[in-house]
Amino acid sequence: MPTPAAEGPSLHVVLLTGMAGSGKSVALHALEDMGYYCLDNLPPELLTSLLSLQNWQHGQHIAIAIDARSASSLHLVPAQLQAMRAAGTQVQLIYLDAQRDTLIRRFSETRRRHPLTNEALQKGPKALVQMIDEERALLAELREQAHVIDTSSIRASQLQAYIKQLMQAPTTSMTLVFQSFGFKRGIPMDSDFMFDVRMLPNPYYEPELRPLTGLDAPVARFLRQQPEVLQMKTDIVQFLDRWLTAMAHNHRSYVTVSIGCTGGQHRSVYLAAELARHFSAGWTTVQRHREMELIAEMAQKP
Repeated sequence: MPTPAAEGPSLHVVLLTGMAGSGKSVALHALEDMGYYCLDNLPPELLTSLLSLQNWQHGQHIAIAIDARSASSLHLVPAQLQAMRAAGTQVQLIYLDAQRDTLIRRFSETRRRHPLTNEALQKGPKALVQMIDEERALLAELREQAHVIDTSSIRASQLQAYIKQLMQAPTTSMTLVFQSFGFKRGIPMDSDFMFDVRMLPNPYYEPELRPLTGLDAPVARFLRQQPEVLQMKTDIVQFLDRWLTAMAHNHRSYVTVSIGCTGGQHRSVYLAAELARHFSAGWTTVQRHREMELIAEMAQKP
């Protein structure tokens, strides 16, 4: 079982937040599996007290979930994060999000009440969609400072795997996340940059390449032979080379670059992998292939 690395600052805190129904419990369980000491729904006013009063061991890893259930004190969190970092604590802020329709469907399937329901009842009845919009507004400031993960189109197992992958990446420098996706299953909301490569030659129309992916050698060979593909890669590399250093100087912990084609199987996968390899020489890189991961999981089911 993977465990967190014990290097770096003596205390490593993952602050997990985001929309109700976006998978925070799943993410917290993944962190617990990795050996993190996990706390759910901690009131923000107790955050600094918890970290100062406990006799944490060197290398201790802590995960704390804070969300809209603490609506009255969420405004305290940005200043607390700044103070924690100034004191030498290594802090990662992760925000889980999902599209409104996805959240409504998940609440309908689980029949759970939205965490703002009691507050809404005191002010008059509100529809679920109104509470979701209010929650998003409450968390907007935290979202701006966090690494955002869009869970709209991924399964719980994919989210768990991604959380573990993120935690295993070194945190001493900015991490680049290269994500492939298919437009037919929706645009990922967690993109910092998104590139549409649907105009490139498509291996799907080559019968022998159709069942393969952008990680397979025959598909990669086909795409490397296309001048348009090479030009697209060159353009993206030049753009990122121009701006990544400035983003790192702006204290960004993660940058998510999404590459989209029609089905998320060939062109986007190949380019995401190529870009990750290219930038791995100077940055920490992580690859995600949204559609491929889903297909692989479904293929394993009996």
